[in-house]
Amino acid sequence: MKWPHTLTFIRHGESAYNELKEKKRIHADYDRFCTVFDRDFAHAKDEAWPSEELKELAEKIWHETTLSMSDYDTPLTRAGLLQAKKVGKKLESSIPFPSVIYVSPYVRTRQTFEAIRGEWKELAKVKTVYEERIREQEHGLATVFNDWRVYNVKNPLQALLYKMEGGYEYRFLNGESKADVRDRVRDFLGTLVREHAEEHVLVISHHLTILSFRANLEHWDRDQFITTDKNEAPINCGITMYQGHPELGKEGKLLLDIYNKKLY
Repeated sequence: MKWPHTLTFIRHGESAYNELKEKKRIHADYDRFCTVFDRDFAHAKDEAWPSEELKELAEKIWHETTLSMSDYDTPLTRAGLLQAKKVGKKLESSIPFPSVIYVSPYVRTRQTFEAIRGEWKELAKVKTVYEERIREQEHGLATVFNDWRVYNVKNPLQALLYKMEGGYEYRFLNGESKADVRDRVRDFLGTLVREHAEEHVLVISHHLTILSFRANLEHWDRDQFITTDKNEAPINCGITMYQGHPELGKEGKLLLDIYNKKLY
């Protein structure tokens, strides 16, 4: 079989950005900002976009709810670290012992792996690779604002392009589209086939990266990607596993066995 025997994904634990989203949710003006944005964005065009009200709200949200750090450097919260430790205690009885571990080089994924390895000591013996191709989607200039709506208000022409292309195809300034992430994940799958056939592979990565793995392995179209992202997004420290089936096709096939399993 050309595929690994098992391919297991773990999303990082709760991060400071995940925590920020909750802070925005309870911010006194955020609901109003979202309501006005959705109303105005539906009719956005040329010089009529954005309204003065929306500009004022976006400025307030930006300055009162921001991380002021790169996505690469965004760490786990205390809750995220605890999630990872709890997963580490239970993971040994939940997945096969890995032949190799691939970890996104971002701080939050490294911290997740270190916390898991701290509980499952034998993982220290496993070859570990910090792999750029499984990093999160790069949001470019939008990272400054920590909110795609604020980004669109502050960059009105980009907002019109975003509206025209949609969230799947749109490429953030100095960043990537979801389709771009899917392309580099497809390239990484080629590495797994070449180097890890019939092995047990563990990957510690991110929300959109895991969805991109699923999209490539299960041959999703854009609509299925968007729907799954909206309704069944990977949870923090959730476990996803594919099992290899050598009896399927000429060279075997990976089939989804577990998705979003929660061990904490």
